[in-house]
Amino acid sequence: MAGHRREVRARVYGNVQGVGFRIWARGEATSLGLAGWVRNEADGSVTTQIAGLDEAVSTMIGRLWKGPSEASVSRVDVEELAAGNTFVGFRIVA
Repeated sequence: MAGHRREVRARVYGNVQGVGFRIWARGEATSLGLAGWVRNEADGSVTTQIAGLDEAVSTMIGRLWKGPSEASVSRVDVEELAAGNTFVGFRIVA
């Protein structure tokens, strides 16, 4: 369905902190026209919530499996959310 909006929360595991993952994710999401946020977690993972057109969200999920060149992603858990947030832009949060 053209124009279908989607929102997900994804948790990325592996060597994903200290490798520029959040900055990379913000750049990738912005280039895809997505909104949301990304943050480091205490267990060494990275969580991101992304919202936008279905195709762009799917593309971003695929990119999360690769990450920046210094990252080594072992797992990405994706949770579908009700598309209702009105994020403006994509930001790095603490």
